[in-house]
Amino acid sequence: MLNPCYHLLWILYSSPIVPAAPRTMPSQPPFTWHSPTWTKRTRVRMLFIDFSSAFNTVIPQHLTEKLSLLGLNTSLCNWNLDFLTDRPQTVRFGNSISSTTTLSTGAPQSCVLSLLLFTLLTHDCAAMYSSNHIIKFADDTTVVGLISKNDESAYREEMKQLTDWCKVNHLSLNVDKTKEMTVDFRRPRSVHSPLNIDGSSVEIVKSIKFLCVHLAENLSWSLNTSSIAKKAQQHLYFLRGLRKAHLPPPILTTFYKGTILSSCITVWYGNCTVTDRKTIQRIVRTAEKIIGVSLPSITDIHQTPCIRKATSIVDDPTHPSHKLFTLLPSGKRYRSIRALTTRLCNSFFPQAIRLLNTQ
Repeated sequence: MLNPCYHLLWILYSSPIVPAAPRTMPSQPPFTWHSPTWTKRTRVRMLFIDFSSAFNTVIPQHLTEKLSLLGLNTSLCNWNLDFLTDRPQTVRFGNSISSTTTLSTGAPQSCVLSLLLFTLLTHDCAAMYSSNHIIKFADDTTVVGLISKNDESAYREEMKQLTDWCKVNHLSLNVDKTKEMTVDFRRPRSVHSPLNIDGSSVEIVKSIKFLCVHLAENLSWSLNTSSIAKKAQQHLYFLRGLRKAHLPPPILTTFYKGTILSSCITVWYGNCTVTDRKTIQRIVRTAEKIIGVSLPSITDIHQTPCIRKATSIVDDPTHPSHKLFTLLPSGKRYRSIRALTTRLCNSFFPQAIRLLNTQ
């Protein structure tokens, strides 16, 4: 499954907000992904929704009705209903065991099937307006709205519809943990009025952590790089401890690959500044000295998974991003994506196509 950060950033980079670094474009670019006209009167508002105990509020009977509407056979629907109802539960602490409680609501969070069932439960949570997008990953839901000419009516109506949808589906919005971030390159920037959900105002933030990736309102990656570098330094401490324990280099290398610089690098590395890249590269060099072997550079670390992800998308016709990888008439190269900004040009999909074309 492709991390939703790819989808979110693709929407942001290809939205008609004022570009920070315009590029010189060829006279006849081969392909255009986004059609809106670039304007200085647009911005993007993103609402990162938090549900209160999302999995615990699933009503099995309501879920069964939705599964039937999706075309699942009666036997499978009844099996799921039996799985979610009359579930005995006890709590054990040391040698003490609580009394048994029977549950007939919610879905076990430690079960892989619960993620699938929750996804099916929320399949009909879709954007009502073309200027809005709803990105879902299990119980993480993000609403992205393109605001043109200061007209927020579609975005606010979308939120009203989403709030009503949550009530019908027995989901409760946690307004205190729900955050909003605005990407606005206009000068001067105006003050954005917060959303109001059930009488409470949603906090507007300058940055947010979305699925292990730090997003900033200026679309820079300095905060994300600093967080990764700090976490990597902590892992380097454990790497030194493993070396002191006289573990062989292959095991140290495995630990390095699995814990250091392995966090969605294909999402953020392409648009990192030179300073950020040097910061990450210093971590690689430090790991080399600790392990005592040569390690791939940060550029190689980025390109390898980038090609691997792109290949998996090309091989899967059902993937939502499969249509972005279009072969030229020669059948040997993929059609490049036209990018009006450096930010979009350096994002995952254009870079992945360039890497595939150079193989």
